[in-house]
Amino acid sequence: MVEPVERRSWLALGAATAAAFMVVVDVSIVNVAFPSIQRSLDASNAALSWIVSGYSITVGSFLLLSGRLADRQGRRKMFNLGLVIFAIGSLLSGVAPRVEILIAARVVQAMGGSLIMPSSLAMVLPEFPVSRRSAAIGMWGAMGALGAAFGPSIGALLIEGLGWRWIFYVNLPIAALVFAATARLVRESRDEEAEGRLDVVGVPIGTLALALVMVAIVQGEGWGYGDYRIIVFALLGVVLLPFVIWRSRSHPNPLLDLSLFSHRSFWAATASFGLYALGFVPGFLMSSLLLQDLWGLTVLEAGLGLTPGPIIASALSVPIGRLADRWGHRWLLTSGVVLCGLSYLLLLVGAGESSAYFSVFLPANVILGIGVGLSIATFVSAALSDVPPARFAIANATTRTVQQVCFALGIAVVIALFNSVPSGDPLGGFQRAWIWVIATYAASAIVIVVAFPSGTALVRRGLRGSRPGVRP
Repeated sequence: MVEPVERRSWLALGAATAAAFMVVVDVSIVNVAFPSIQRSLDASNAALSWIVSGYSITVGSFLLLSGRLADRQGRRKMFNLGLVIFAIGSLLSGVAPRVEILIAARVVQAMGGSLIMPSSLAMVLPEFPVSRRSAAIGMWGAMGALGAAFGPSIGALLIEGLGWRWIFYVNLPIAALVFAATARLVRESRDEEAEGRLDVVGVPIGTLALALVMVAIVQGEGWGYGDYRIIVFALLGVVLLPFVIWRSRSHPNPLLDLSLFSHRSFWAATASFGLYALGFVPGFLMSSLLLQDLWGLTVLEAGLGLTPGPIIASALSVPIGRLADRWGHRWLLTSGVVLCGLSYLLLLVGAGESSAYFSVFLPANVILGIGVGLSIATFVSAALSDVPPARFAIANATTRTVQQVCFALGIAVVIALFNSVPSGDPLGGFQRAWIWVIATYAASAIVIVVAFPSGTALVRRGLRGSRPGVRP
């Protein structure tokens, strides 16, 4: 029997997914605006890179702290605070007269985004019974996939019609509407057992360690991996991480909640998601470069050419979530990850220097869309499947932090592989990158098959259901 869910809960989920859509679109939309920003602000290539790097580093650094604050202070409270900060950052980005101010405004945006992402899901999941949570996460993930699909196209239309500043201004009405909807529809939730202050030593040191690692990864290609700054940042970050883990074991309110890793489903899904992330964004990056740089498509044509896969993924996310609630996550995830790898194997063996969009790229993109629809939101629901509701925000933030670090690391590896090929071999860089992506998906699938527990969350808990209104 399907357990009932209040209409208010579905509307609250709609508000949370709208915010996730806004954040994802903002991330994907900025790259399209680079040429316009460069001309308008007379920015160097190095400065332009920091518009993206500053955002990525900040989000990766503050996700864990944001998750902790959301569970302790209130998910709705932190979500709305994130909306306000994100909107302020968007406004400042839109009016920025110089590239340095734009970079600083993007950091403000990122701080808001780091609050929105872990709390957006955590504040609505307690409204859903265990047997319906994967479906809810599927809807949340579907909006993210739509944001990735339409972000570049929306950006191109805004830039051509109104100018690049409107890619930031468009966030303001969306944030205002979501803020109003959240205040009316979402009940406040938090960890009622949380006591005492957060670790005043471990929290700042842990956040600093993540920031140093992110800077070393993100800026390695630009500064050079042999640059003394990269070496110093990487070493300091790696040296500080064991201290953070020690503090997390000894302090009652640490930055990193190590108790999450007692759940096999959490650590297996998080580890596999990290391997998946090493190839996910790098794969999309190589597809965009293939369409534009090798096959000569315009930015708008490439954006539209990349759209079918994410649309398929968004259409599948909700029904796949329902299947995960009924059957469990293990084989859905495995099938999805394998399909993602097969899509790039098709490009590896079929793509050439001449355009072959309909015969090679589109079939690969469709297969990728099915694979992503089976996997991207399912990873999140798998990681949270056995986590107590009081830990939803920090659990989501931990998984997202691993994802962000691996996104950045995967991009760095793929760019290095792409640039390692002599200029006379235009396809060689793509082939090396695709081999890397295929290998990461294969490793991700192996972890899920070997480590993730079978059955649904209800079966693992020894439950067949729960009474309506009761949320385990």
